Amino acid sequence: MKCCPLCETAYARMDWHCPACDFEPLLESGIPILAPELAQGGAGFHAEAFAELADLEAENFWFRARNYLIVWALRRHFPRMRRYLEIGCGTGYVLAGVAEAYPQADIAGSEVFSVGLPFAATRVNKAELLQMDARRIPYADEFDVIGAFDVLEHIEEDATVLMEMRRALRSEGGIAITVPQHPWLWSRQDDYACHVRRYRVGELREKVSRVGFTVVFETSFVSLLLPAMLASRLTQSKTSSDEDHFSELRLPTLINRIFETTMDLERLLIRIGLRFPIGGSRLLIARKSEVGE
Repeated sequence: MKCCPLCETAYARMDWHCPACDFEPLLESGIPILAPELAQGGAGFHAEAFAELADLEAENFWFRARNYLIVWALRRHFPRMRRYLEIGCGTGYVLAGVAEAYPQADIAGSEVFSVGLPFAATRVNKAELLQMDARRIPYADEFDVIGAFDVLEHIEEDATVLMEMRRALRSEGGIAITVPQHPWLWSRQDDYACHVRRYRVGELREKVSRVGFTVVFETSFVSLLLPAMLASRLTQSKTSSDEDHFSELRLPTLINRIFETTMDLERLLIRIGLRFPIGGSRLLIARKSEVGE
């Protein structure tokens, strides 16, 4: 069911024309704009970064490794997923990986910045795309799985977003989330990315459980590379504020390959049952709990 972002009426129809209050969103290149006050900026990210990310993601070890891990986890825990929403889909890099892994599923992607969505449309031409505020997800009982990959750390009201995700899920639906981890890894990269937090170990689990989810899987990742990540952060903290904010992603080809091979090994260890207690990022899978469970 869709939910009107103005009057919150739930309705079942293909378009976004609310039958109760007559609200109908503006369209940009066919994409509905449901939170126009946030569409152009000012909400947790630098809009101009989308073009740079679109060029970097496909070749950078971190984005590639994260995609493989996310898709593996989704296939393991939600093999029959038929309706999927990704919050904060950015340029559509993860969305494209999920669409390839689930060719029969209905795929939807949202982003608060409308400038990011044309990149996603190019990468996943079958996806339903919309601009929205994740604190007011305009759906109820609609999706089998909702993903949010490196999104919650940009939002002060992360608990509100988690509650909205739960409302938008069907019975027995679930969530897949990645977040940056460890406040002691904070650096200028976090400042530039407009992060409001890096999560403490156990913090995401606590927040997810509190709003009505049952955690079924979690692990840290970027664990084997944690010493290299920490060294990079300590070195860059001494540089000027005019530094290249994507310097951590612009690696020499050989180093990029070595790091990707290390992440491949890490993913293999996770697949055979090892769970890393610490690491630069955290992956969590949870299912919607029934009331009173």
